[in-house]
Amino acid sequence: MQKKIMLGGGIAALLAIVVALMLAMGRDNSYGVLYTNLSDKDGGAIIAQLQQMNVPYKYADGGGALLIPTDKVHDVRLKLASAGLPKGSVVGFELMETQRFGVTQFQERLNFQRGLEGELTRSIQTLAGVESARVHLALPNQNGFFREQQKASASVVLTMYPGRALDRGQVAGIVHLVSSSVPEMSTKAVSVVDQSGELISSALESSDQAGLDAKQLQYVRQSEANYTQRIKDSLEPVLGQHNLRAQVTAEIDFSQTESTAEEYRPNQNPSEAAVRSQQTSEQSGPGAPAPSGIPGASSNQPPTPASAPVNGNAQPLQATQGNAAGASGSSRREAVTNYEVDKTVRVTRNATGNIKRLNAAVVVNHRMVTDAKGNRVSEPISDLEMEKLTSLVRETIGFSEQRGDSIKLINTAFQKVETPEPEAVPLWQQPEAVDLIRTLALPLALTLAAVVIAFGVIRPALRAARPPAPAAEPELTKLSALIDDPQVLPGIDAGPVPPGMVRAPDGQLLPALGTPAGDVRLESARQLARENPMALANMMRAWMSSN
Repeated sequence: MQKKIMLGGGIAALLAIVVALMLAMGRDNSYGVLYTNLSDKDGGAIIAQLQQMNVPYKYADGGGALLIPTDKVHDVRLKLASAGLPKGSVVGFELMETQRFGVTQFQERLNFQRGLEGELTRSIQTLAGVESARVHLALPNQNGFFREQQKASASVVLTMYPGRALDRGQVAGIVHLVSSSVPEMSTKAVSVVDQSGELISSALESSDQAGLDAKQLQYVRQSEANYTQRIKDSLEPVLGQHNLRAQVTAEIDFSQTESTAEEYRPNQNPSEAAVRSQQTSEQSGPGAPAPSGIPGASSNQPPTPASAPVNGNAQPLQATQGNAAGASGSSRREAVTNYEVDKTVRVTRNATGNIKRLNAAVVVNHRMVTDAKGNRVSEPISDLEMEKLTSLVRETIGFSEQRGDSIKLINTAFQKVETPEPEAVPLWQQPEAVDLIRTLALPLALTLAAVVIAFGVIRPALRAARPPAPAAEPELTKLSALIDDPQVLPGIDAGPVPPGMVRAPDGQLLPALGTPAGDVRLESARQLARENPMALANMMRAWMSSN
């Protein structure tokens, strides 16, 4: 009964270990992320829905994520989406779908503004690096009776992920996104604030105060790295790979300049000038008659009527001798000529990113030579070769004296820095080994326990439960011959046996027990008794029952 109890308990323990091993092997990858950063309201609604669907769930470390079995993640997401979960704290234009009957105009405008704010918030939260956002719109009521209408404005509050920041281009994108979504909203009326309360949209108003943005800094670094690599590519074939160090500093002008010039050419030759308009005016008339004759009654008479014919050419006036001086008359002539004006308007826009100045610093190591004794020693480079290397660097970077570039090339011995070798970390202290041990510790422990139970409990119980083997026939002849039994040796000629000898069943003489040769026979009998104890017991029983 004790063996049976041990056998049943061992089998039950072995099955429990196998089940625990299977659960431990599939525990790590059995859960996947369903949702992260859920609000309390959405989290409670989702958990209630999971309980109705009989889906197991658990929280990640810190409660930041909701985990469910990996094979059910996509199905559960689709089912929750059909149920409208998670709703989220941001409400968009779906607010307009649930309008109640009898809503006032003010409530309708307020719901529209809330929906527009929610849609803008959703759009901004899709940007990389933005954890959450809030948008506040100020939409004044437009009235046709006002001469000057108040413009709309907006404010955006951003919460960034830890270690993330927005550059000027991303802030400008958010500003233009908000201003383009609201009619008649200017980009200057949009304010963007981060989670620390800093106004980050002010950098867009003045480029002088903002300084260089990320793209401009990247362009400067790329330019400096390009010139440095040029110097290395030119000098390394001459000096060796690790025998020089070069650094280039570039001053780049990113200012934008636009100029407009109007030029007028001087007066040209009238024969070559283009006439725009020409006007000529000419006037002539008789002069005042000079006084003549004797003062008196005859001089006060009216003039005689003209004797010229009605039709025909006019007769020339003939001045008398008395009034010849007053008949000369007067004339006037004016001429105005307008020429085309030679005008040139020139608009010049300077390109950005022009190099203002380059500063290059190059350090060259001493040259290694072999002395007369065959030892490797270092010696400085000659001045003539240094001048050649300096000229090579000038041509490589495009040296310009008018621009104010400078190049400094020096020759010195490099210091050999001996970096200490890192101490060898034992295998059991390496992170990979520690993770592997943690992963395999439980499965190995369960496997070892299963082996101990199988070989220490179940196997002995099975051996004890086996029926005893049938007894073999005693080998009486061989055993009697070994112990020198004379009763089992009939028919053998009982001749004289020398002392210390016995006769075998086949009639041969063998050494008796107690002699050195007989000890061998005694050991053979003992071995036979160990191998077949039942036969020896039957033999002893037969001997004791006989005479």
